[in-house]
Amino acid sequence: MKLQTKGKINLLKPKIVILGAGYGGLMTATKLQKALGVNEADIVLVNKNDYHYETTWLHEASAGTLHHDRVRYDIKNVLDRNKVEFVQDTVIEIKSEEKKVLLEKGELAYDYLVIALGGESETFGIKGLKEHAFSIVNVNAARTIREHIEYQFSTYSMDQDESKLTIVVGGAGFTGIEFLGELVERVPKLCQEYDIDQSKVKMYCVEASPTVLPGFDPELVKYAVSFLEGKGVEFIISSAIKECTPEGIIHGKADEEPQEIKAGTVVWAAGVRGNSIIETAGIESMRARVKVEPDLRAPGFDNIFIIGDCALVINEEINRPYPPTAQIAMQQGISVAKNISKLIRNQSDLEKFVPDIKGTVCSLGDHNAIGVVYGKKLVGTPASFMKKVIDNRSLFMIGGISLMLKKGKFNFI
Repeated sequence: MKLQTKGKINLLKPKIVILGAGYGGLMTATKLQKALGVNEADIVLVNKNDYHYETTWLHEASAGTLHHDRVRYDIKNVLDRNKVEFVQDTVIEIKSEEKKVLLEKGELAYDYLVIALGGESETFGIKGLKEHAFSIVNVNAARTIREHIEYQFSTYSMDQDESKLTIVVGGAGFTGIEFLGELVERVPKLCQEYDIDQSKVKMYCVEASPTVLPGFDPELVKYAVSFLEGKGVEFIISSAIKECTPEGIIHGKADEEPQEIKAGTVVWAAGVRGNSIIETAGIESMRARVKVEPDLRAPGFDNIFIIGDCALVINEEINRPYPPTAQIAMQQGISVAKNISKLIRNQSDLEKFVPDIKGTVCSLGDHNAIGVVYGKKLVGTPASFMKKVIDNRSLFMIGGISLMLKKGKFNFI
């Protein structure tokens, strides 16, 4: 069955198909619905779920410090249904030469395609990770992690198995550190609830690189590590996870004998790749990420734009890719909406995408964080305040004041 847009179809109108309703895809859709008139284009947004979730809040839902329903909202609530058709379906394949997308329940033809499918967990071939470790990848995964940790604590009294109280986080990047920041808040409450001596709880962060938060300001990293260590986290740096087993992990340095940590919970937060759909779309990629043109089009295609986790944008100052952050994905969505509008109106001066990094903040729980905002270093409550401001701003940019008031964070102190 071929999916059609609602109402009478004007075959002369170009059709824009947006795959994915994450930060980049949803921003593209909301900007296009404002930029284009109803007679200028048919816009279709495709997403597996009928909700958008704030990826940058998933670590809170995973630790259990924020209910999983708080991190998501209905996609239809931010769309102009007169201009954008929402299709809840799963993308199976992109046939770029045929200008067609195959879905589980049908197919869609397109004139312009925006690929904003988000990333996938990258295990780097480490044995047992897929089978025995959790990854903070979506709302359901976050809920599963929270429930699993609570189950481990709730059943500890039955067998006194202390591995149930041991949590290993693989990776000391943003996701791993932010998850640990929430975990050190949640663990004392779990211990109180289930009458557990908190000294029996072990939290490890295993990182193959020689530093925590690689690329971040060393002074701020030192603050974060000191804070987390003071809350009971043990960092194992320059040591790679070799294998994940049902009992825990095996880790070690290249020149040392591997060691085992018995743990009831292993959370993998060390790798992200693009979406595997990219790899069969006839578009050149590496780890399912595409080195896009300056205007965010896929190389060799004048009608396919790629944004978010699937896009590789090079920072020419250091000749390294920009990290695939929510901030950049939203800026890409704005840029793509402008460029597609120009193409539809036969304007050739497409915008070159240049990220405008206003700041980067890493949370360490509800009232602590580290960050650099407009070139100024922040720690503690001021950094935490800015983190919440950033979170609220992303809601405002997509859904306006009503969405921000409904879903935003306002516990600033």
